[in-house]
Amino acid sequence: MTSFRYALRDTFRLLFRHWGLSLLTLVTAASVLYILGFTGLFSLNLRQMISRVEGGLVVQVFMKKGQNADPVVALVKTMPTVTSAAAVSPEQALEKLRAKLGNQARAVTLLGENPLPWSVEVQVGRAEQIAPLVRDLIAVPEVEEVLYSGKLVERLTTISRAATTASGTILVLAAIISTLVIFNTIRIAIYSRREEIEVMLLVGATRTYISLPFVIQGTLLGAGGALLAIAGIWGTYASIMNAVRTSLPFLDIIVDRRTLLQFFLLLFATGATLGWVCSWLAVSRFISRASRAK
Repeated sequence: MTSFRYALRDTFRLLFRHWGLSLLTLVTAASVLYILGFTGLFSLNLRQMISRVEGGLVVQVFMKKGQNADPVVALVKTMPTVTSAAAVSPEQALEKLRAKLGNQARAVTLLGENPLPWSVEVQVGRAEQIAPLVRDLIAVPEVEEVLYSGKLVERLTTISRAATTASGTILVLAAIISTLVIFNTIRIAIYSRREEIEVMLLVGATRTYISLPFVIQGTLLGAGGALLAIAGIWGTYASIMNAVRTSLPFLDIIVDRRTLLQFFLLLFATGATLGWVCSWLAVSRFISRASRAK
């Protein structure tokens, strides 16, 4: 406990004695974490928009004449890819048709007896799951026809895969760049204090005692940089949310405060962890070289 108290004392001495370098490290960490966080938030929004469009796709399953839709609904609900399935009676289908026709709904009365069959409206979670579902439904004896937006589904499947790959790649690259920048910045900060480390090694200080202040310092700077990045991202994202709500209300971006809070907590943990890992790696390498040079 005493060693940890001394390590904290030395940590704050390092921070304030070399305040210029500490400030530079803090600003650098905040900048790269801002880029990393905004990239992650963009990827989440892109995934949500595509998922919402995919979830809105409906497969219309029309039954043969005289066949009830209940058996097909029960069958469809057992399929793991299906998110919802609802039977539509001929009367309900006729009412929907009249609502779509609007002023021309009078033409429906000329049909006499309702010719529409029972049908089932099926929704799945992903666009790529629709084609296998349609193949299974066509094979059902009670089913007369299955309608869905084939071209739209194909395009959405392609866009979904491309967006997932692109956003994942960008996120990984941003994480790697952030790690390298923070690591090199902390390594420069440690190198500027090489004389202190060498003196401590000469007087017999242990590696843990020497490393701990630098590791705590790196963790604090990483966490502080994350807090600054979160403040910047929230300010920018709040402006974007207001602009989107005003100009493009149909766009489905993330506005749930709980989701955003979880994302910001993850970014804070990422900043603190990056600071800890990078400082530990940098000071361990330096101490190993200094020890061999003695």
